[in-house]
Order: sequence, then structure tokens, then C-alpha cells
Amino acid sequence: MNPDSISISDYSYFLPEDRIAKYPLASRDASKILVYNKGETEQDVYRNIAHYLPSNSIIVFNNTKVVEARLLFQKPSGGIIEIFCLEPSAEYADISTAMLQKEKVLWKCLIGGASKWKHGTLLQKKIERDSNVLTLTATINSRDADTFIIELSWTPVTYAFAEVLHLAGAMPLPPYIKREAEQVDEERYQTIYAKEPGSVAAPTAGLHFTEAVFDQLALKNIEKLYLTLHVGAGTFKPVKTETMAEHEMHAESFEVDNILLNKLNSGKQITAVGTTSARTLETLYWLGVKTNLNPKIELHELNLDQWEAYSLPQHINKEVALNSLLSWMQMNRIEKLFAKTRLLIVPGYKLRMINILVTNFHQPQSTLLLLVAAIAGTGWKKLYEYALANQFRFLSYGDGCLIYADD
Repeated sequence: MNPDSISISDYSYFLPEDRIAKYPLASRDASKILVYNKGETEQDVYRNIAHYLPSNSIIVFNNTKVVEARLLFQKPSGGIIEIFCLEPSAEYADISTAMLQKEKVLWKCLIGGASKWKHGTLLQKKIERDSNVLTLTATINSRDADTFIIELSWTPVTYAFAEVLHLAGAMPLPPYIKREAEQVDEERYQTIYAKEPGSVAAPTAGLHFTEAVFDQLALKNIEKLYLTLHVGAGTFKPVKTETMAEHEMHAESFEVDNILLNKLNSGKQITAVGTTSARTLETLYWLGVKTNLNPKIELHELNLDQWEAYSLPQHINKEVALNSLLSWMQMNRIEKLFAKTRLLIVPGYKLRMINILVTNFHQPQSTLLLLVAAIAGTGWKKLYEYALANQFRFLSYGDGCLIYADD
């Protein structure tokens, strides 16, 4: 079966509204976890997750940090315009560079109430903080079919854009959490290891991890590694087409360094915390394949398209691929690789990097559920039926599962 011929209707289930977690539990690691291994299921809580992971292995986390991407401006007439900051305009080298911009920045945005905002009209808001006043101004630079490029400028100019968002914006909770962001979300819709600002959605599988859990991982000599993939709003994009061939997978930016790549090449088993970590790790293998096939490939070509993994040569092993990527980085004097992936992992995909996935429970007919099905095989239905029958909480603030890859 061609992967793009998969019918999304085969990956559906009934999710009652009351099973969607609206708030996090009081303790992060008290959330339930459903362990799925070779068709067998076992229930526990996250504080005991180390018990189910192999000793002397690797666990990989996404250390992206959610930014307060919702900016609300009041027009002089009293109407509200909402600017949702998606990603930097194309002229910036990467998200990290854009987040450090001072004085002004260009950002791709969605606009709520766009028809009421005339081109050329300035929007402005003032925020008082520690006896200082931040003044933020927004103007329309350009637009395409669905998004706008907005110029955001501010005083004092000493603030970096990441600081401006923190002061002026609101946490962008997922659309299925049908409430406004509250103070609790500032801490809890963020992992305890969040470091690199740039996401508009949390890598939610990591929300359950605590220092106590990390201590348990260390006792089993499980090494923690970090990569960065900035989660875009496209992660919530529903599949509206009958088959996956017509669905356009969103691109997401990631960054990894050569230290991480060397450790991934140790031969140890790898657990990916979250679908974002899994997609990035699998993408690294395919970028290695591309550098193996063409050692002179240019940096701007070193990205991964939606179906590209399914057409590239399948015989190159992981060690050769990662060594090729490391050699290419060394040849090009690159210590940290910034790239984009549109990799769509669906049933029929053969895992190249990861052995275990830790993830939350995902929406019906979503690309995230397809990724789970690719790893768990047809057992994904048993997994979700068990979770529904045993009062597991679903989606971003809900419980999760640990899945051993189906051989």
C-alpha cells in the first residue's frame, strides 16, 4: 500500500468532550501512563516511568519553549484585534535569531478581526512592568491567502522580541481547551526543561516529567539528551482530505548539534519523548541518507519533504547515515544544524532511529494519531479503547502512553 493512499477515516475514534483535560493535575508526574509492549497493556503513573525503560539507554526531549504568541490590541474605536504570531518572516536565518531581534521584527501571523484592521493603521498597546512602560506597535507589512506579515516594533528598544512576547502576549492554549489562558498555564503549559523560545504549542509529552522522574532515570543510567523543534500551529491542523495524498503536512524548524548526533550513534536504545522528538530523530536519519548520496549537498537543500523518506534509498543503516551527516557538518564547519522537516510518519513507515515513544493521547483523524499507529501497528486501537474504558484523560493536559515499537 502506498502511504499516501491511507484513508484518514480508518484512524478515528469517538472522543467525548468530558474526556478532554481542561486543566493539568496538581502534580505533573501523577498523570497516568499506559504502557504498551507487544500487544500487552499495563497501567501506572509517570513518576514510575523509569521502571518501563531499558537501562543504559537514551531518552530524548524537545527543549523548545512556548512563547506567549497571542497579542491582543484594542483599536481606538474599542474593537479587539488578535494577532497570533506563527513564525518569523523568511529573512531571518532561524527562529533563535529572530527571537533575539531588538527594536522591531517581521512575523508571519494569523489575524482575528482582520477585516476591521485597515492597511496602514497602527495598533498600539502599553504594558507597565516594574515601573517601566513597554510600548508595542503593530502594522501590516504584507499578506497572502491565509496569513499576514506584521511589523512589530517596540520601545524601549533594549528588549529582545522573546522578552516582548513574554511581557505583552498570552499563552496560546490549544483550540480544544475551550477556556482563556490562566496564570496556572504560564508554568504548566511549559516543560520544566524548556529553554529555547519559539513554539506556539507545547511538546506535551514532556509536561509530565519532573526532577524526581529524572532522578529515577539516572539510577538506571538512562541518559537525557535534548534537541529543539519549534512546534507550529500546524500541529493542530485537521486532516480534511479523504486520503493522505491530498493533505499538506506543515513544516517545522529544528536544531541539533554534533554532540547530540555523536551520542545518538552509540548503538543504545532510544526513547523519544513526544511526536516532535520522534519526527526530528527520524528526520536526522534521512538527512544523513541525503548527505551520503550527495556529500556536496547545499545547506538550503538539507530539509525533508512530506513523502521524501518513502522514496529515498531504504538500505542505508543508521550508523552510516549519522556518520555521513556528521562528516557533512564537519566539512561545512557546522556545529549546530538548523533545518526544517515536513516528514509525515504514517502506517507502513519503518522506524530508523527510535525504539520507544512516550506521547499523550491525540485527536481522532490527526497526523499525530497516524504517527502512533505507525509505531504501535494495529494495536493503536486496543491502546485507545483501553484508555477510554479506564478513564484516562486526553490531549495536551491529559495522561499519556509509552509504546514499544511494533517490530
